[in-house]
Amino acid sequence: MDAFSDLLRGVRAHGSLFGSTTLTPPWSLRFVDGPPLSLCTAVRGAGWVVPDDGPPVRLDAYDTVLVRGPGTFGFVDEVGTAAVPVDCGVECAVPEQGGTRHRLGWYDPGAQGGTTTFVVGAYPVHGEISRRLLDALPPVLHVTAGGSVDPVLDHLAAEVAVDAPGQQVVLDRLLDWLLVCTLREFFDRAGAQAPSWWAAQHDPVAGAALRLLHGEPAAAWTVAALARRTGVSRATLAKRFSDLVGEPPLTYLTRWRTTLATDLLAERPGATVAEVARAVGYSDPFAFSAAFKRVRGLTPSEFRRRATLAPRDTGSAAANRRGQDVDGPGSAART
Repeated sequence: MDAFSDLLRGVRAHGSLFGSTTLTPPWSLRFVDGPPLSLCTAVRGAGWVVPDDGPPVRLDAYDTVLVRGPGTFGFVDEVGTAAVPVDCGVECAVPEQGGTRHRLGWYDPGAQGGTTTFVVGAYPVHGEISRRLLDALPPVLHVTAGGSVDPVLDHLAAEVAVDAPGQQVVLDRLLDWLLVCTLREFFDRAGAQAPSWWAAQHDPVAGAALRLLHGEPAAAWTVAALARRTGVSRATLAKRFSDLVGEPPLTYLTRWRTTLATDLLAERPGATVAEVARAVGYSDPFAFSAAFKRVRGLTPSEFRRRATLAPRDTGSAAANRRGQDVDGPGSAART
């Protein structure tokens, strides 16, 4: 498994409710829930995404913007619009609030010219694994039309135009597809501040080692074993990996095992520390505890105790109001 796929494992749409709204100027929407990650796109027309902290971003047809929470953001027809802001939660921009239409999987294909159809999908984030992906993202990520994302948006525009059996499943998968394509295009962009592991994945040596570490994190890895599997010398592997990833391979492995263990400790309250240790590649629970404390600053038992007492990350105030379990993989909030 590659590092990117592994980090995406807790970011999934499941029963997501797209906010699909056809708007006639002027409008001003405020998305107030602040989920960990919001994906915004205009399948027709244009507008401006206005984050709380940062400059406005022009959103033209088929552009995509990712907004990293917990900050909130607005969507307006023009910067400085005279429209009265509408707070968006479970429902947003219904006809009474200035929208032409608003409901799951629907827009008005016969709407008059000058309207904008705006689609938003909100992601909660499951566990420490996917938080490492969020940490690699800027507060606002903008990908313009004309790239690999466009075919996905063609499907999205067609799907939100009709009600059809199985539509919810299609929308979930389209949202996941759009997220992956948007991130790929952004990280591959010239000058983008992509995380070190992104570029390293394309290297024949470091990339192969990363795939091995993510595919078999509990294996008894040594630098010599990784070098044999990648077909290079120990010195070549160690230098190439450190130069591209920013740390030695076994240091990376320790940090990744700790990330995996963090989620296991939180998700499996009945598992002993020794069982978690074995699951991530440590036969000795004392060695595991020492490594965990070195990386996290507290022992596995202390971490679990704090995680038990801490409030759950609901990901979205709106979903919390509906009483849904949004801490599981792939829940998604409605705009």
